[in-house]
Amino acid sequence: MSRPSPSGLTALLAPLQTRWGQLAAREKTFLAAALALVVLALVWKLLLSPSLQTLRTSTAQATALDAQIQHMLSLQNQASALQRQAPLAYDEALRALNLATRQTLAATAQVNVVADRANVTLQAASADALAQWLAQVRLNARSVPLEARLTRGTAPTGATWSGTLVMSLPPR
Repeated sequence: MSRPSPSGLTALLAPLQTRWGQLAAREKTFLAAALALVVLALVWKLLLSPSLQTLRTSTAQATALDAQIQHMLSLQNQASALQRQAPLAYDEALRALNLATRQTLAATAQVNVVADRANVTLQAASADALAQWLAQVRLNARSVPLEARLTRGTAPTGATWSGTLVMSLPPR
């Protein structure tokens, strides 16, 4: 689309200039005030309003970011503590795994050891108990899941999990 030439623009504005010249001073004042109001509204909407909205929400955003940073620092401290722990012998890790299984999962789990892996079979283990057991095994037996084949079920008390987990153990 081509722009009108300066002389074409003058030709387009000529009727408006003629009409402006015919207006009374009072009408010119009202039109100028209306134009000023429209310009002021546009400046507010496009320039000031977004900045003020950002300013209003910045405190809440800063608080949320501080909470995230604190959580990440906590996770970093946990990871450092886990890395500093001395490695366990095979027998100690197996003992800790079996103890955590008996205490937390009780009759809903069965442990079968093959070499440096423990196959844990779950039957309708509650989600909370499974999460607690995984945390205990990670900390006390220093064992993490290598493989998981779980299916979710439902019970009146909440979600349950059935299937198998393959857990790592230290080499013999």
